[in-house]
Amino acid sequence: MQSQTQLFRRRVGDFMGPAPLALETTASVKDAVGAMTAGRAACAVVVDGDRRVVGILTEQDVTRRIALRATPETPLADVMSEGVKSIGADDYLYRAIARMRRFGHRNMPVLDGIGRAVGHLDLHDALADIAAATVERIELLTHEGTLDGLREVKAAQIDLAADLLADAVPAPEIQAILTDVNNDICRRVAAAAVDAMAAEGKGAPPVDFAVIVMGSGGRDENYLFPDQDNGFILADYPDAEHDRIDGWFAELAVRLNADLDAVGMPLCKGYVMAQNPLWRKTESQWREQIALWQAKRDTAALRLADIFFDFRGVTGDPAMPARLRAHVTALTKGNVAFLKEMFRDDAEHGVALGWFGRFITVRDDPEHKGTINLKHTGALPLIDAVRLLALREGIEAGPTLARIEALAAAGVLEADEQDYLSGAFRHIAHLLLRQQLRDHAAGAPAGYYVAPKALSRREKDYLRDCLRAIRAFRARIRSEFTGEVF
Repeated sequence: MQSQTQLFRRRVGDFMGPAPLALETTASVKDAVGAMTAGRAACAVVVDGDRRVVGILTEQDVTRRIALRATPETPLADVMSEGVKSIGADDYLYRAIARMRRFGHRNMPVLDGIGRAVGHLDLHDALADIAAATVERIELLTHEGTLDGLREVKAAQIDLAADLLADAVPAPEIQAILTDVNNDICRRVAAAAVDAMAAEGKGAPPVDFAVIVMGSGGRDENYLFPDQDNGFILADYPDAEHDRIDGWFAELAVRLNADLDAVGMPLCKGYVMAQNPLWRKTESQWREQIALWQAKRDTAALRLADIFFDFRGVTGDPAMPARLRAHVTALTKGNVAFLKEMFRDDAEHGVALGWFGRFITVRDDPEHKGTINLKHTGALPLIDAVRLLALREGIEAGPTLARIEALAAAGVLEADEQDYLSGAFRHIAHLLLRQQLRDHAAGAPAGYYVAPKALSRREKDYLRDCLRAIRAFRARIRSEFTGEVF
């Protein structure tokens, strides 16, 4: 049997069955029962004129509700179950299994990004080859949304990362899983905070909103203990309502940031959190803020933009971050003057490789002397440069490897360059993740310092090649953006 850790890499889209029977809201109960019987279907989704799922009809609905109160001519709109529980094709399979078990569903429709059914997942089939220990691990990773429960999720997340790495799962895939767990924690903490405020008489959210994460969380590249980089996008509202509406979200932000810290996601030392008004704005205010950053181009503005540009939505109205992402892409595409200044500001992220291929190690920090800060002098120089090229080319992909692939597809990177840079990212991510797991196992803070002497000869040789490739890539970017050769 394949290692049970492999389940945690699989997506719903790789495992789902065909799309469920779909019936329009105007169809009659008689037609629905006939179609379900003919197709031997346990359920049917009910769709609107655009084929978006708006309800569901199950065998239980037929036997418990329709048989007692509906005539054969009753339209499905009158008897269907609304608030359909669904999953996405890109969702992780383990999370889908947990969701189905939590709601007691044997089947669940799989929807695309606009709410149309593209498949279905059968719980029995999904569980068929899973060991009991794996089901237990799924339960730990999707624990109840209390603070104590979410602390257990963080602990289970670390154990899973160690097992995945031991099973030779590529580090970027593990990072994507870590990010998924962290973003799910953020979603559940936010939902709990909203419910708590309503229960305390503070009301529901006064306007629609979305929670966004930035930095590594926005790129699907979390390591073990990322700090918080989050913010809010709020629907536009009248200025006269600012104190009331922003006051509600300011309290939500304080609760969100405090509870995330309590479950193991530390407060951001740079205060890049929703409780800081700089990271809590309406859609219009965000557009104005981005325009201001582009106009000022001073060090502070450039660094704030650099943090923000990797954002993604994690909960709330998904259309808000999508619209803002499209706006950022349109503003930065081809904007070489602004991106040049961003590159100059990132210039301090040099690679840890000196003359004759010698590693540049830490000297002025006794605790880490002789090590390489492989995040700041390995990963970030590559991540930053790839981001700038992606912004210039109008590429919206978030993860660094996806950006590299998109740049190659656009003809911006040659095949060899793509291979070198992708390999460099994977190797550095592997070394960093392994080091963090070793630090944690030793009871030390999980950091980004890797000792060259702890690497095998092959690992050191490959790391030198990776750093050379990154340095050459950055030299190319410098030439393209600034005209400088050296």
